[in-house]
Amino acid sequence: MADHLPPALLEACVVVGASSEKLKEVYQSTHNGALEHLLLEPEVLHVLAPPFVGRSQADSEVMKSHGKRRRSFLRKKREPPPSAAAIPIQGGGASEGRGGIEDVSLPKDIDLMALPQLCFPGGLQITNEQRDEEFHFLVFTDVFGNKTHGVVMQCYWPIPEGTSLFSAYSFCVISKYPYFTALKDCLSCLLIQLRTCRLSDMEEIVKDFAAKLALVPIPPPGQLHLMFTLRPLTIVLPSRQDKDHPAVDLDLHLPFLCFRPQPLLQVLSCLLQEQRVVLFSANWARLTLVAESLLLFLQPLSWQHPYVPVLARGMLDFLMAPTAFLMGCHLSHYEEVAAETDDLILINIDNGSISTSCSETIDLPDIPLPAADCFTQRCQSLLIHFELDQCRIATCTDINEQRAQKRAWQQSLNGDIQRITLELIVNIFRGVKSHLNYEHRVFNSEEFLKTREPAEQLFYKKVLETHIFHFFLKDRLNRKMDNFTRMELSTRSEMQKMKAKVEVPRRPTMQEIQARKTNSITENKLNKRLGMSLPNLGVDQTISFQRHTLLTRIIMSDPALRMPPKPIKVFKLPDFPASLSLHSVQSYYSELIQQLSKAMFSVQNENSTLLARYYYLRGFINTLCSRRLDALSDFQNLYKTDTAIFPTQLVTWLVESLHRDERRQADRRPELKRLILKVNTENEKPLVKPDDHVKKFALPRKRLHQEEFVRCVQECGIVKDIATIHRLFDALTDSQQKEVDPELFRVFYTFWKETEVEAQDVNLPAEVIDHLDNSECVYKLSSCVKTSHGVGKIAMTQKRLFLLTEGRPGFLEITKFRDIQEVRITSAPFLLVRIPSLRIHTSGRTEVFEANLKTETELWNLVVKEMWAGRKMADQHKDPQYMTQALTNILLMDAVIGCLQTQRSISAASKLAYFDKIKYEVPMMVPKTTSETLKHKINPSLDLAEPQTVHVLLYTPGQLTCNDSEGEMNPKLWVALSGGRVVVFDAASWSMLQDSIHVGESQLNCMLGLVQEQVWIGSQDSVIYIIDTHSMTCNKQLTEHRHEVTGLTVDTRDQHNGQQTYSCSCDGTILQWDSYSLKVKRQFHLSCDHLSSIQIHDGKLWCCCGDSIVELKKSGTPQRRMTLPDDLRSMLSSFSSFIVIQERGQLWTGCADSGELCLWHTSNHRRPFKRISLTGSSGVTCMIRVKDQIWVGCRGGSGIGGECDGQLRSQVLVVDPESHTVAKELQAHSDSVQTLCSAEDRYVLSGSARLDGKIAIWKVE
Repeated sequence: MADHLPPALLEACVVVGASSEKLKEVYQSTHNGALEHLLLEPEVLHVLAPPFVGRSQADSEVMKSHGKRRRSFLRKKREPPPSAAAIPIQGGGASEGRGGIEDVSLPKDIDLMALPQLCFPGGLQITNEQRDEEFHFLVFTDVFGNKTHGVVMQCYWPIPEGTSLFSAYSFCVISKYPYFTALKDCLSCLLIQLRTCRLSDMEEIVKDFAAKLALVPIPPPGQLHLMFTLRPLTIVLPSRQDKDHPAVDLDLHLPFLCFRPQPLLQVLSCLLQEQRVVLFSANWARLTLVAESLLLFLQPLSWQHPYVPVLARGMLDFLMAPTAFLMGCHLSHYEEVAAETDDLILINIDNGSISTSCSETIDLPDIPLPAADCFTQRCQSLLIHFELDQCRIATCTDINEQRAQKRAWQQSLNGDIQRITLELIVNIFRGVKSHLNYEHRVFNSEEFLKTREPAEQLFYKKVLETHIFHFFLKDRLNRKMDNFTRMELSTRSEMQKMKAKVEVPRRPTMQEIQARKTNSITENKLNKRLGMSLPNLGVDQTISFQRHTLLTRIIMSDPALRMPPKPIKVFKLPDFPASLSLHSVQSYYSELIQQLSKAMFSVQNENSTLLARYYYLRGFINTLCSRRLDALSDFQNLYKTDTAIFPTQLVTWLVESLHRDERRQADRRPELKRLILKVNTENEKPLVKPDDHVKKFALPRKRLHQEEFVRCVQECGIVKDIATIHRLFDALTDSQQKEVDPELFRVFYTFWKETEVEAQDVNLPAEVIDHLDNSECVYKLSSCVKTSHGVGKIAMTQKRLFLLTEGRPGFLEITKFRDIQEVRITSAPFLLVRIPSLRIHTSGRTEVFEANLKTETELWNLVVKEMWAGRKMADQHKDPQYMTQALTNILLMDAVIGCLQTQRSISAASKLAYFDKIKYEVPMMVPKTTSETLKHKINPSLDLAEPQTVHVLLYTPGQLTCNDSEGEMNPKLWVALSGGRVVVFDAASWSMLQDSIHVGESQLNCMLGLVQEQVWIGSQDSVIYIIDTHSMTCNKQLTEHRHEVTGLTVDTRDQHNGQQTYSCSCDGTILQWDSYSLKVKRQFHLSCDHLSSIQIHDGKLWCCCGDSIVELKKSGTPQRRMTLPDDLRSMLSSFSSFIVIQERGQLWTGCADSGELCLWHTSNHRRPFKRISLTGSSGVTCMIRVKDQIWVGCRGGSGIGGECDGQLRSQVLVVDPESHTVAKELQAHSDSVQTLCSAEDRYVLSGSARLDGKIAIWKVE
């Protein structure tokens, strides 16, 4: 297949014009008469396609089978006209004459029947005067959406030579890659030769030109551009940003020169709504360049419909297509098209106007005003005139230097435009993520629409039904980490970041209510939708809205928004050979390989990203030279360095095409043998189609069992936690029939959503807002009742109860939840009946608050008690998740009572009062030592339906990710969960930075942060995954281990070098790595049952084996071995962790099934000199040294800290290494502690197994 072949710039070069016979007829018929502009039928005269040189017989056989697959690229008509059948096609195996068509393959889906019309879209003219050359651009799209690009140059030659009659010829260069500027430059160089040549020499000159372009490889995705010289110009091929984006080699500011911001927004709105759009211009070249720019502005949304930016005069019937499309045609056809077709959007590029074929105005909804206003403001800052930028500098006298200056300016401007248009798309679709359910791949479009302003509803209704949005949803549900996701994360408002820490039901905060009251309508929309996350919105708008310092990281000026561009490296290709014989081409490739090898040597210890691009290029050139083993070696090194650009299909083809002797040589090279094994293993796996469906949420139509009920509740976005949904299921069902009626679910869902909408309309007086915190939300409001504080409505936030007094609205605080002492129901006499009331006693107050809530009393009793219990647990355990869970519980209670409306509704709602019940089962109070030491708890499984085991924790300081960017980057906490999932927290605010990163699917055992902006992760699948801390992606893998990777360590004595990195696997293999080149420097094997971890102290490796701790010499041979004590050996226990205190000459060890620590002298390895019993522990899982303390993570056991009322509780113990005693016993987890890590010796973080699944943050004294 074509994707297997090394990519080259040229696919084919086609010459189109009138046949010589036709020209003779024209000349004879017009010899004696005046010539009016005569149009002829254009024909394909020559097709020149690579390869242009022969191959050895063996290689030809290999490529022949490969080439047969490519012959399908030429779509032949069943009965081609004689002119098409006789086209001379020249290339590799073809002879120099006219008979080479059978051996040549053409680009995919290039139709030679349509190409002549597109090369002469206005017709082939015969003129009586020489005309200037003209260029235009083509894009061909196949049925799968794959694009091929063409650049066309039209020239005029006299017929016959020496006369005043001229005929047009077109030279079309076809490429799979959108290098419009570069190919135009190439044709401009060809033009210099064509101007001075005879018509009879034209074919040879074009063939030589095409052969040179066929030698030019395509740069790999990334920051490496390629440069080559085609006399007299130096031409640059810019690389793609990544494999999902095309190269940008055109002037993206052209639409800004044609349209003002408002019309440009209208054009983008038409495309987003998938209208039938036609571009018009009197200049054929503008059509494609503007169309391509518009589609780039929509990224990451991609156009899914017919796309023909240039329609020849004979193709206007395409505009009758009933589907959406984007097409372009000449301005001369404007009136004809407008009159004969309906419902078209007509865009005149030349005068910047937009209309429809029915009227002068467009009756389509506009892009939402906040996003449009921001875009318009951004456009004003663009510097789109190169001459204005060049006024201050000297005139350049060298054409290539002048072109380099223009190219640098254009690349910078293109980057600015892409950021502005991406920001527009982010602002339009920012709220989509909040309405996705990833587990069931559901988008709740109805709820998303409810969050939009009324004026925006129609726009979103249309866009949400489009194919372009459907494919965008697929990427969001796949958690794709693209530019959209990165910008959406980096421009979140402070409130959005706060809500990312905990799963909070949607309610407006006091900050948002205040913003609505103080800002104008436009500003209100900006604040609500964009969250004040965009810079440069005006000083007066932001001051009234900001109270927290975190906002200063978001509200910033344009220069602060602009990320520093990644440094670009340009690699110059060798000069083209004078002749294009086989020997000359081989010499050219050999010189290119030598230059690449030199470039690789110069960066091997400095820039692994650039090194990967050089491996990529050299691998492709070696493939072209049939050096298959060398190519595989390059691709093996590339796989270790950057898997994101690894050419899987080409490598598979290379492995399959190895000759028998090459296969034997590969088997003798371990790295190639591993690569071949991997390729063969991957090919043997059954092809599993990824689940990329997108489902719209719909209410159920049949009765729901518990499992179906869980799915429906998760899909509609009410709650994710399975345990909570099970309690809700019990509340909505009776004891006899454990099913939920679909009508009952509909009523429950409607009540929940109506309550949510009503909360958005809460409009508190300014006097009330001043008494509340910015982050507080009103979650429940009673009817107007009589209370001991007067008449009013009781309001509940996540922190307090307060009374909204009647008459002149005022604020009276009833109580804060943490201050409540007692809540109970009483009754007050009224005439002949007793009215139920709620009494709340607050600590520090003598008076008791009483409210005659009547029929609401029982519900408010449940609500206040649940919030009281949740607040107590949150305060005691330093875990805000308890409070948000309590909030969810009381909102569910409210909805249950609202939908049941029966006598059993209170009894049903009480099943959701989880914290009020467990306060009697689980101690509310935590020990004083724990409370004083515990700083905070976070939940890394927040976005998941169930808690996950925290397997490994890694803290990286801010300097790890602070390179050239302005301002210091925050430290990060890396959390390895089950199934290869890695979650990253900002360690300054403890907010989740982004969606999880997936590294394989197996359990992760160890993590290590390196100074090269890398995090290494060892996995059970024997792979070491490497995450780039800038891009937050995993694109490197080390596959040298054959078994489960269990340990990683680095020699910290050399902070600047950082090259002494070690890894170990469970079979006893230890590898020493060069962390720059990612190559193994040394390898040795330790004979043991199970090697579980390694550490390096004073340059020596210490290894934790199952039954021993081993110190290794530098040679890798054991120097000392501490074996498991006999009594523990008899229990089949094993060492789980150890700590070496070099200055004390001590070794501390812990065992997985023993509740004690063993203390050894490193000089006496026969037996431990002291054993420290750990009360309440059944085993030690992990240990770290922090300052002069030993922190020990334990598995729960009997007694204190172990089994507590049927719930397993585990401890973190702090041991004094001098007194050999336990200084602190800390209890914060309800499952075994799995991992510990230190944060700059200021904090210790502990992660627990899945029954708890949380991370505790402890202060270090």
